Amino acid sequence: MRRRRLAAELRRIRTEAGMSITQAVARLGWPGSKLSRIENRQIGISAADVRKLLDLYEVDDDRQVRELVELARRSKERGWWESYTATLPTETRTMIGIETEASLIRTYSQALIPGLLQTPDYARAVIRAARPTDSQEIVNERVEIRLARQALLDEKEAPQLWVVLNEAAVRHVVGSKAIMKTQLESLIKERETSSVELQILPFSAGEHPAMVGSFWLYSFPAPNEMGAVYIETMNSALIMEEPQDLDTYGEAFDRLRAAALSPKDTRELVRSLVADTL
Repeated sequence: MRRRRLAAELRRIRTEAGMSITQAVARLGWPGSKLSRIENRQIGISAADVRKLLDLYEVDDDRQVRELVELARRSKERGWWESYTATLPTETRTMIGIETEASLIRTYSQALIPGLLQTPDYARAVIRAARPTDSQEIVNERVEIRLARQALLDEKEAPQLWVVLNEAAVRHVVGSKAIMKTQLESLIKERETSSVELQILPFSAGEHPAMVGSFWLYSFPAPNEMGAVYIETMNSALIMEEPQDLDTYGEAFDRLRAAALSPKDTRELVRSLVADTL
């Protein structure tokens, strides 16, 4: 993700400088394909080469230079999730990388409490239902990964998480009534940070633009940086970055939150469901 962000910024700055890739590599004396491969995320780039490019593009904002040089240094770091290559598919590891870099995460969930808000027992029941042939060791490792992701929400600069849940997600009993009660209580507990906004889309809202399924929408801190849409399937996942896809899902999310219960009314509904499970 850091390489992705850096490549996008370097491409944008070069374009704004009115310079082609051919002109840039000629001025720097680089091999013809080097810059193209950097901008297409096929290879990384050193901090020293980032400085050379920014000098060439006449970037004189010291803060911007420092941020991009630091991004180049950090792009070589491996995330904690990369050690789970035997357990997690590439798409999931990419999603976690996107998640850790995002400043705003928006999600609509049709039938499940999202992974970032799941309790351990709820997560275990969901994972076991989706992967019934996995060993207990693999299931436990996947639960461990899901809980490790949640630490993101407790960080000093935590991303804003905005969740719209279909009412089915809070009414469908997962695991057992006791597990579901604990999960619902977790949704409305007071948090140390105010980074989580939760709304429920009631059955009474009728038809809506996301009836085809759940999605995650990620935005990043750099003002000119494109976001990403993540859609999970049973066997794989789809990551989309095209502007039209981001617009479609962004508009859909806005319509969903407009039709959903307010955060206050959402808490009241969840409290009533908790009381019903006693």
